[in-house]
Amino acid sequence: MEHTETLIVEQLKIGNEDAYQYIYDHHYALLCHVASGYVKDQFLAETIVGDTIFHLWEIRETLEISVSIRSYLVRAVRNRCINYLNSEWEKREIAFSSLMPDEITDDKMTISDSHPLGALLERELEEEIYKAIDKLPNECRRVFDKSRFEGKSYEEISQELGISVNTVKYHIKNALASLQTNLSKYLITLLLFFFG
Repeated sequence: MEHTETLIVEQLKIGNEDAYQYIYDHHYALLCHVASGYVKDQFLAETIVGDTIFHLWEIRETLEISVSIRSYLVRAVRNRCINYLNSEWEKREIAFSSLMPDEITDDKMTISDSHPLGALLERELEEEIYKAIDKLPNECRRVFDKSRFEGKSYEEISQELGISVNTVKYHIKNALASLQTNLSKYLITLLLFFFG
């Protein structure tokens, strides 16, 4: 680290607000540009950067920076963006999974006789789910089948197929995005019928 930056970090550690303001003034714009490249939303990017720089102030007394301040902050912002995106995908996956039947098999699909239209829509949705899954790329479909229909964890699928857990997550993410697109009109129809 350059001598100037070493002094800034030392001043920051003892609570010098001018050092904090210097870091904010010199790195904020670049960090917002980095964050925006990940989250594609300027307001969200600014929020993440603001939180990152403020966190620097919160942990100032124990702060250890072995690279440049800019490199340290870029890495911190990137990690926060990735964590945010991962949490958003998990929320979407959970939300979408709650609309998917747990068991898509003839003997376990319960259809109420008192709702003939509902029964028709459920059967049609079941057929469309199968069609949409069949359209997935081979590797993606294999991962999705093992997760949704065999009830296997990401780690189990990773070991069985010889791929990384991140690759498993990537395939699940893509499968859900594809199914959401292909099945959206049927899900909306079901929601309107049952909850409208």
